[in-house]
Amino acid sequence: MKYIPAKTILSGYNSCGEWFGCNYNMNIYRGCSHGCIYCDSRSECYHIENFDQVRAKKDSIDILDKELRSKRKKGVVGTGSMSDPYNLFEEKYKLTRQALELLTKHRFGVSIATKSPLITRDIDVLKRIKRHSPVLVKMTVTSATDGLSKILEPNVARSSERFEAINKLSTSGIFTGILLMSVLPFIEDHDENILEIIRLAKENGAKFIYPAFGVTLRQNQRIHFFKKLDEHFKGMSKKYIKEYGFSYECRSKRADELWKVFKGACDKENLLYKMEDIINRYKNEYEEKQISFFS
Repeated sequence: MKYIPAKTILSGYNSCGEWFGCNYNMNIYRGCSHGCIYCDSRSECYHIENFDQVRAKKDSIDILDKELRSKRKKGVVGTGSMSDPYNLFEEKYKLTRQALELLTKHRFGVSIATKSPLITRDIDVLKRIKRHSPVLVKMTVTSATDGLSKILEPNVARSSERFEAINKLSTSGIFTGILLMSVLPFIEDHDENILEIIRLAKENGAKFIYPAFGVTLRQNQRIHFFKKLDEHFKGMSKKYIKEYGFSYECRSKRADELWKVFKGACDKENLLYKMEDIINRYKNEYEEKQISFFS
């Protein structure tokens, strides 16, 4: 494990919390080892050199402890936006687990995005946080089949293992759902894939699915993406260039059709999919529990 210097771990306070109700953002690690071919965090604008190499921020736990202690406003701390907090090193070093311990010590909530079943190791801490603050887990799943997920996300657990993790989290009372993004045009944007993910989500206790039918491409990420596409899907990069040129947003040509299929299936299975509804539900679930606890 390599360490890089850091002055801060938490972002400034965001009162709006439009993205899953997060008031702060936290990144203990820099870079990611999952190797997902579509990851936007690899883009040049984020200035992360050697993105596929995971490094930890030096003295991150001590810095975080001081920052949390000094915050006047409590809220939900988001993690997983730039690098997965449950990377290959987390099992040994437990920096994310230590950060969660600090969140419960200082009485903050948490919103976690990950692709790793390792998060189930920390169910005990998440349950402790939930006693005083909202807790949300978003497991990214873009392919219903293990074979395809292993191609697109080569160094992380297969989709079936992620659904098992969702089941464990949900069974433990953690408000858990799916980030259905990025759904790659011409590869994942077909009804069968979307409907099967919805079926498996419901079967394993997910409460929501938040989708994005397309992928974003910019700078060096586009080069990496096209290279990986052609390794596994011959001529696919040419198809992307023909359809999208060098646009930043490559929205699925079937996005409108997929949305109708997706919405209908989610409504049938009583799965949330609107951001406002997801935020309200997981925060209200916590508040209702608090009322029940004190009544």
